[in-house]
Amino acid sequence: MTKSLRQQLRARIQSGPTFWMAGAQDALSALLVDQSDFDGIFTTGFGISASLLGQPDMEVYTLTENVGVVHNIVNVVKKPVFADADTGYGNVINVARTVREFEKAGVAAISIEDQISPKRCPAAAAVTPVVSIPDAVARIKAAVDARHDPDFLIVARTDVADPEEAIERAVRFAEAGADLIQPISRTFKGYEDLVRLRDASGRRLSLQLMQGLWMSRLTRSQIEEVAAFATYPVVTLMSTVHALQKNLATLSARRTGDVDGLPCGQTSMADFKEVIGWKAMEERQAHYETA
Repeated sequence: MTKSLRQQLRARIQSGPTFWMAGAQDALSALLVDQSDFDGIFTTGFGISASLLGQPDMEVYTLTENVGVVHNIVNVVKKPVFADADTGYGNVINVARTVREFEKAGVAAISIEDQISPKRCPAAAAVTPVVSIPDAVARIKAAVDARHDPDFLIVARTDVADPEEAIERAVRFAEAGADLIQPISRTFKGYEDLVRLRDASGRRLSLQLMQGLWMSRLTRSQIEEVAAFATYPVVTLMSTVHALQKNLATLSARRTGDVDGLPCGQTSMADFKEVIGWKAMEERQAHYETA
């Protein structure tokens, strides 16, 4: 991640068009997002926990494991990366280290949330306990102060259930230096609430768009009116799980040499080699070996 890309992204969140992203849980899914028409990549903690450990997003994985996956992603993509940094993995000292590690990994932005650590993904959990307002603000202040590059973006997420408290927290996060505010779906009920959140905090929003939640009813114009970031965080993960379940069920029932005609189809070997950069690597190897 070059400094100029971070500068461009900062300029865009202030007055430019909405930056649209899809989530990735590993380097391959990130590469596919990078090769699509999306503007950038979001590294989903929900997906990384599932892909790396096969476990729920309850902050089981560590900062080091998260950064390791993100580093691999940054290493293969060209577009800006927005990383899920969960709660910052501890107190304000840990938050500061979290910021520095993600900044060194080459991402353009991270989100820090106000849940109690270890957290639980609000898309799956029934309840999401949060820390006090002073503690939540301290996290954001520590994150802002820890970054070396002033164009590195800090997205403050609140998981509090009460809409008025969520707005109060957003205002305090903005005062602490947060660049964007990220609400969760269950806190608010409609588009007007998002407008209110944006106007009260004086910050554009970061929206996570997921199947089955009320935000899925938002139109493109509504999203782009309030949001600097708009992300489909788990679409690659859920698409992968769905396709694998369908195809594996068919193959396990068939048990022959025939691997064609599966419910979700397959990418050809030739197309996969193009995705993964096989030819380019062969050419690079040949260049040096010939020389």
